[in-house]
Amino acid sequence: MAFSLTSPKFQDQAEIPIEHTREGRDVSPPLLWRDAPAGTRSFALVCEDPDAPDPAHPQRTFVHWILYNLPSSASSLPEDVDAAHALPEGARAGTSDWGEAGYGGPAPPIGRHRYFFRLFALDTTLPDEPGLSRAQLERRMQGHVIATAELVGMYASRKRKHGRAA
Repeated sequence: MAFSLTSPKFQDQAEIPIEHTREGRDVSPPLLWRDAPAGTRSFALVCEDPDAPDPAHPQRTFVHWILYNLPSSASSLPEDVDAAHALPEGARAGTSDWGEAGYGGPAPPIGRHRYFFRLFALDTTLPDEPGLSRAQLERRMQGHVIATAELVGMYASRKRKHGRAA
């Protein structure tokens, strides 16, 4: 079997429930993974939107969530892991483009956006540095990614918003 990432709340390429967006409760969705490759020492998770601010004219990739040093023994994250449930021991939250550590859900100002949840199986545990940005995480993971699993969710705002894209 291939390394895979799923959620009991939405299917791949399907709509993310409003409770996992800034228009709802803004809580992280539960995630499950299986068949991590042999040699996995830790996992890193990134959720990002490559359609910001407008899917018809994307200008940047907006990072919504970064977790790293998830233990190799882990195979899931519960819903609302940042608030209601503690991260697994040793895991760290990076800094999103909202300027916050932890999950910040979708809030697209225009159109239907794609949200890529990517789980990286690493052959190492990263340095214990809290608050890494996406660029910092990418540099530290370089040469250590042995597999990637992906889940894509979709979301279009139910209210038209102005301001920063996400």
